[in-house]
Amino acid sequence: MAETPLAARLVESVERVVLGKRTVVETVVAALLARGHVLVEDVPGVGKTMLARALARSIRAAFRRVRCTPDLLPSDVTGVSLYNPKELSFEFRRGPVFTHVLLADEINRATPRTQSAFLEAMEERQVSLDGATHPLPAPFFLIATQNPIELAGTFPLPEAQLDRFLVRVSLGYPDDATEARVMKAQRESHPIDALSPVAEVAHVAAAQEAVARVFVHDALVRYVQRLVAETRRHAHAAWGASPRGALGLMRLGQSLAALRGERFVTPDHVKRLAEAVLAHRIVVKPRSRVQGVDGARIVAESLERVEVPIDYGPA
Repeated sequence: MAETPLAARLVESVERVVLGKRTVVETVVAALLARGHVLVEDVPGVGKTMLARALARSIRAAFRRVRCTPDLLPSDVTGVSLYNPKELSFEFRRGPVFTHVLLADEINRATPRTQSAFLEAMEERQVSLDGATHPLPAPFFLIATQNPIELAGTFPLPEAQLDRFLVRVSLGYPDDATEARVMKAQRESHPIDALSPVAEVAHVAAAQEAVARVFVHDALVRYVQRLVAETRRHAHAAWGASPRGALGLMRLGQSLAALRGERFVTPDHVKRLAEAVLAHRIVVKPRSRVQGVDGARIVAESLERVEVPIDYGPA
């Protein structure tokens, strides 16, 4: 019997801790293998932290958590150079960003200056300080969280930073049966305490390279491009999704196909992922926002307007 692919094993492992949220878990694992980052926007207590911890433990990865508060400094994230009187030189003390899986808890509570400290790490996988460049461990995966119901004293993420997140997801409340299962599972201990790794962190790089080899037909490339262009033409959009969004949707489609053991990307993969990848990149016109229009609606209507290709498999 063939070995279960790494991505599928990761999904099964994380689902032992985060119950009843397979779609979200699949999306997060796919984002990891697509070399992207994830923004989780949800109310407290639904499992955002457990999602990050379970993923890190499943690949035996280093895990750090940063509690974002208004007094958090950029150096509290990236690190700082300190003078060593014995060596008569400065030495770099690494911050929590030097890890494999980083959880930025309530990132919108940090000031814009501190939020910007994450940008170089997210895009270039490095930290530049005092004229020196320090590469981050590979893989580097950021999961940032936001609480959408307590906005007093927060600093909304600017569009440039939102665009750096490959996907934005929401766990949501569990259904009644799943919530009862969660309560039963944690009567004596938390399931994460018994969670064992299903792979090593070194295996993730190989899985990421395999994802990049998943076939994408030219017709699918044009489909994704037309979909993104349609969000820019939408009557309710001040600004549509960026070219980075188009690239991200294609890469994540490859990752989801690999996760499911499929050889090529299909329109169903694109439809399944479009909202998570594109909605947070769209700036809705103020008047439309008052009318209740959001990025998710613009993506849904754009999907309806763009013709779906018929021929998209390998020859």
